[in-house]
Amino acid sequence: MAKFHIYKRTDGQFGWRLKSANGQTIAIGGEGFTSKDGAKNGIAAVKRDAPGATVQDDT
Repeated sequence: MAKFHIYKRTDGQFGWRLKSANGQTIAIGGEGFTSKDGAKNGIAAVKRDAPGATVQDDT
């Protein structure tokens, strides 16, 4: 099962990664957050918005 990981970035901000069951990173938060709660809010937004996401092919 995939897991979200919150971590401290080298610039002191918080970030998140979504890792698959085999440990591969499959998504990252595109921005740094000044608080851990900010990172948690970013994860919540992905969880909320992604189930209905469509695929757009821009090739």
